[in-house]
Amino acid sequence: MTAVAVALHSPNARLGIAVMLLGIFMFALNDTLGKWLVATYSVGQVLLIRSIAALVVLSPLIWRMGWRPLVTVERPGMQALRVALSSIEVYAFYFAVIYLPLADVMTYWLAAPIYVAALSPFLLGEQVGWRRWTAIFIGFVGVIIALEPSAATLTAPALISIFGSFCFAFMMLSGRALRGTPDKVLVFWQIVGAGLLGLVTAPFGWVQPSAFDLALLAGLGVVAMVAHVCVNRAMKLADAAVVAPFQYTLLFWAVVFGFIVFGDAPRPAMLAGAAVIIAAGLFIFFREHRAKKGS
Repeated sequence: MTAVAVALHSPNARLGIAVMLLGIFMFALNDTLGKWLVATYSVGQVLLIRSIAALVVLSPLIWRMGWRPLVTVERPGMQALRVALSSIEVYAFYFAVIYLPLADVMTYWLAAPIYVAALSPFLLGEQVGWRRWTAIFIGFVGVIIALEPSAATLTAPALISIFGSFCFAFMMLSGRALRGTPDKVLVFWQIVGAGLLGLVTAPFGWVQPSAFDLALLAGLGVVAMVAHVCVNRAMKLADAAVVAPFQYTLLFWAVVFGFIVFGDAPRPAMLAGAAVIIAAGLFIFFREHRAKKGS
């Protein structure tokens, strides 16, 4: 922790924090805009137009890199699994926010690093000590607190949120197994997968968008791409231990935008559960960071 405090005085670290905060804010805008749009348009339609716009933005970077890395990827089976998981995850997210407050859905997604920590010993052979197992258990308790299990709260959207967050966790695990693949390649196939899922499901409930709404739908892809660029850039500017914890500001923006735009007042149980999840997630992150530094 002392090293992190020292790093905060570095100009690059401060710039990295600023860029990370901007990226997370852009993600929050993307999620808020997505929730607004799925109230009118089907999830498939949103994914299709969003993906086309994102590919247009990404194309110059792919052109500069060349197309060969896209088709000569490592572990093609794992790549395909990651694309499938990412497509299901994003579909589940947009479906869930149709029915649930943005902050609730975001809380379930913020638990994904806890699932990753719990699964990594079995799927990746990583060592997890008793302290991290304790934090993992506490994190699961936080999910239960936020969910408030009852006949009224165990709805299909809530269960889909949990399922989607597990897909997101498995996607993160597959990303760890594909460290040798360039980020642009991972993002490209992730966008293609979501676009194909949108293409298959968009005809069911297609609504002809106005020119303004079409611009908003396309803006989803552009905003998401900018957010990804900011987060990746922040990770290069500063140590992960300095900038990564600021990803949890996403919940703050979810609460703010959810209240301002949709009139959703945060539930006390959700806030309490989110606090437990964030505390457990930060502890796991710093323990893993310290373990890597010691190796």
